[in-house]
Amino acid sequence: MAYHELVKNFNRIRDYMREFYIYGFKSREEYTRKSARSYDDERRRLENWMENYIYFRQKSDRKNVFLSIDSRAAHQNPFYKAFKTKSFTDTDITLHFILLDLLDEAGKELSIGEITKKLDEYLSVFSEPRVFDESTVRKKLKEYVKEGMLVTEKQGKSLYYKRTKAAPEYNTDLLHFFSEIAPCGIIGSYLLDKKEDYEEHFTFKHHYITSAMDSEIICQLFIAMREKRSVTLEAWNRHKNHMTKTSVIPIRMMISVQNGRQYLMAYTPQFKRITSFRTDHIVSVKFGEKIDRFDELREKLNSMKFHMWGVSTQSRSRHRMDHVEFTVHYDDSEQHIHRRLEREKRCGTVERIDKNTSRFSADVYDASEMVPWIRTFICRITDVHFSDKKLEEQFKNDIEKMYRLYGIESSEIQ
Repeated sequence: MAYHELVKNFNRIRDYMREFYIYGFKSREEYTRKSARSYDDERRRLENWMENYIYFRQKSDRKNVFLSIDSRAAHQNPFYKAFKTKSFTDTDITLHFILLDLLDEAGKELSIGEITKKLDEYLSVFSEPRVFDESTVRKKLKEYVKEGMLVTEKQGKSLYYKRTKAAPEYNTDLLHFFSEIAPCGIIGSYLLDKKEDYEEHFTFKHHYITSAMDSEIICQLFIAMREKRSVTLEAWNRHKNHMTKTSVIPIRMMISVQNGRQYLMAYTPQFKRITSFRTDHIVSVKFGEKIDRFDELREKLNSMKFHMWGVSTQSRSRHRMDHVEFTVHYDDSEQHIHRRLEREKRCGTVERIDKNTSRFSADVYDASEMVPWIRTFICRITDVHFSDKKLEEQFKNDIEKMYRLYGIESSEIQ
């Protein structure tokens, strides 16, 4: 079977893009989840799409392939190219151009019978013309109506089709910013492709380009939320190394400002609670029934956000909130520390003790989510307390180990 650059199933190439870019440095022999032939085909596709970003590292017995992208230098997400290489059939491409040409005139309306007749006339100039039955043409027209390319109007007993109005001219700066920042930014990228030439004005210090790989999944989840439907998620469980299926009610998407990771917040009827799912672990989304409780569940999540530092909605003790409190002391020239606490406090509160001392406190579901952020204040923290004493002991022990590692005297944190 010959190799083709176009792809039919995006999930396959999604897995390989993640492996090459995020995990990387694997040789052909180390890819055991797929066949060697599959590895070669997907590698060729990536080489064609991302020739400026793919590299090789030759070892004595094998060659490792990996993607290296400086997200600060890439003004446009290179992973979007994978969405623009979807395969199609001869019927798809033939009907696409002829149907849009037949309905090209502004305001022109045609019934299914008229379209089929004109289609035959259109193709009759060929020596061996293709013939399309009315049901095939109707299916394609229905698809284009669903996509918003055509609209229908009932006249008597007949349904007439016509082109939608041309899309308005969008600001290119707005489209560029949206395409690189927002979930499903691929939509902005498609619109930008219609611009022959435009000047780029944005660069991104924190450019989370891998979020593009989840665009198809997130789009389906947004549709389910808009229609207030339940969904069945098929997801890869990396801990147990197998696929799982879970019925949930999708409520909201949340994105980490620290690493760009995207999460689905959803109610799980099986456990009767709201929990989070990483979108990069979700393989497929299957729509279910409409949910009367959707608005109620969304309000419940909104009220829970007052005690969520990240996406965790359950305390480690499973019975109560975790209380966290720490005090920082800083020099006269470091007044920005207090301003930073105010800016980053999220669901916590900040109290100014004196000119050079501030105290942060919060009641959260899971205090362990806060530890990476609290660590950024090390050397200024004078005391720290967690209601979860195991977590407090672990935090202080980690600091003591760091002090010993660097040959510094014991920490004064209480």
